[in-house]
Order: sequence, then structure tokens, then C-alpha cells
Amino acid sequence: MKNLVMDLEDTGCRARYLIRDRDGKFPVLINVILAEAGIQTVLTEIRMPRMNSIMERWVQSCRRELLDRCLLWNEHHLRHALREYERFYNQHRAHQALDQAAPLRDVPDLIKDPGRIAALDIRRRDRLGGVLHEHSHAA
Repeated sequence: MKNLVMDLEDTGCRARYLIRDRDGKFPVLINVILAEAGIQTVLTEIRMPRMNSIMERWVQSCRRELLDRCLLWNEHHLRHALREYERFYNQHRAHQALDQAAPLRDVPDLIKDPGRIAALDIRRRDRLGGVLHEHSHAA
């Protein structure tokens, strides 16, 4: 845990909170170490499994769409790949729960005119050597 805190400080990041469940695998010492680093531990409520669902879904998507598809050489490469995936996930990847929009992008306008649909010029941009694909309208 101390290494994680030091790594965050080295990258210029400062975590203020750690949200975790009440699993017994976390010793009390972790809370002490985090408190000394100025990080407040926030525990999820008892018997509230849906509280973790958003993060668990992100981890599952990251594993399936990124980590299972590429060979990572070292920690620097892993961090680069995760930053690219995070950007892709939040700014480009379509989410069914958001009507096919990305979390940081508005819902696209529906095109109902068949003439405009036929004239669409879609471009693909590969990220991370072709592991991730972004599709967009050509300008």
C-alpha cells in the first residue's frame, strides 16, 4: 500500500479517498497507512452489492477489450495502455445504458434521411496498435 501511495505521488496524482468494500482481507493497517498519507477510506454499505457494480463493470470491460488482447512489456507500457483505454472508454466507446453515447460525449443525433445515411463517410482510427478502434464521421 505504501508503494501505491508513493507511485501516485511520483506521477503527480493525489488520491483523497479510497472506496472499498468491507471484505475481511483488508487489514486495519491499510487504513492507518492511508490515513498517514492523507487518504480517507470510505467503506461501502453492508449488503449493498450494487455499489461496486460500476467499477466491476469497468474492470471487466478493460480486461476483455484491452488486457486479454495485448502483450504488455513493462509497467510503463501498462500505464500507457490503461490511459489510452480510459480515454477511449470515456470519450468514444458507445455505452448501451447511455443510448450509445460515451460518458463524456453527447448522444449523437439520429439520421433518418436515407440519402444522408448512404452518403456517410466513416473513418476508422486504430489505437494501441489496432487493439481499439474509433469510428467517426469524416469532416
